[in-house]
Amino acid sequence: MSPDKILFVDDEPMALKYFERLVSPLAPVITASSVEQGKAVLRERGGEIAVLVSDQRMPGARGNELLGYAREFHPGIVRMLTTAYSELGEAIEPINSGEIYRYITKPWDMGSLHADLKNALELANLRNERDHLVREKLLVQQQQLVGSRLASLTMLSAGVVRGDSSAAMHRYARAALAAGCNATPTPWHQWDHAGLLQAEAQRGIAIAQRLGRWQAEFGDDRTPGAAFAQLARALGAQAQGAGVHLPSAAPLTALLDAAPGQLPQAVDTAWLAWLLWWNAPVQVLSEAGGWTLQAPAAGLAEAALPADWLERMIEQLAER
Repeated sequence: MSPDKILFVDDEPMALKYFERLVSPLAPVITASSVEQGKAVLRERGGEIAVLVSDQRMPGARGNELLGYAREFHPGIVRMLTTAYSELGEAIEPINSGEIYRYITKPWDMGSLHADLKNALELANLRNERDHLVREKLLVQQQQLVGSRLASLTMLSAGVVRGDSSAAMHRYARAALAAGCNATPTPWHQWDHAGLLQAEAQRGIAIAQRLGRWQAEFGDDRTPGAAFAQLARALGAQAQGAGVHLPSAAPLTALLDAAPGQLPQAVDTAWLAWLLWWNAPVQVLSEAGGWTLQAPAAGLAEAALPADWLERMIEQLAER
C-alpha cells in the first residue's frame, strides 16, 4: 500500500484540531503534540505517511530535529515546516540543509495550505513510484550478480584443475541452492558499473589464487576418510568418519552471496576447492543443528549432467 497520510506535529491543541479540520478532506491526518511523539509515530507508522508537517517552535526539541530524523530514517516522506513569519529565520538552516520541501507561514491561508499539501502529496506519490521501480531494478541486478558469479566460478575452476570441472561445479551449484543461497542486498548507491566490475574482477583473482593453493594442500590421498578429514580441516569443522558436520550453511554459499568488494578468505574458497579436488559425488544433507557433507551411500548413482546445467542453475538462482 502506498503512503497516503499526513502527519502534523504541533504542541498547540487548537492548531492540531484546526489543521485536521482543514486538511482531512485532502488526505487522512495523523497528529502528534511533540517531537518525541512524532518520532514514535514515524517508528510505528512511517510506511503510511506521505507528508510530514511540523511546527518549529515547540517546548523541548524543535521541529527541524524531527524533520532531520525523518530525513534519516524515512527519506521518502516529503517534509514541511510551519512557523510564524517572525520566526522565519529559524527555517533557513533546515531549508539550506535539504531537510524540508517547503515552509508554511502562520497564520495559514487555506488556499495556499491546500495547494502546498496537494503538491507535497503528488511529490510523495512520485517518489514512491520511483522507489518501487528502483527496488525492482536492484532486485534484478542482485539476481544477475549471483548468476554472473556462478558463471565466473565455472570459468575459474576450468583453469585451476586438469580435466573437466563441470561435474564438480554442478555439485557446488546444487549445494548452494539447497543451502538457500540468496542475493545479498547491494548498496548500489555506493557502486557504479565500472567500480562493480573492478571489484568483481579483484574478487575473481583472489578466488583463483586460493583455489590453486588448496589443490596443493589437499595432497594425493583421496580415500573417503582422508578426503573428508581434509575438508573438515579446511572448513574448521567437525569430521564425522567419511563426512563433515557444518553448524551453518555459510561455507556452501560464501562465494556467491558475499557483498561486493568483500574479498574471500581462505575458508570461503575451501568447499569449492575441495569439490574440484575430490571430483566425485557428495551428499549435502540438511539436519537439525546444521548440515552434513558425506560420501553417498553405496549404489547411489548421480544423474547424468545435462548440457545446459549452468543455464538451469543460473535461472534457479535468479528465481530465489
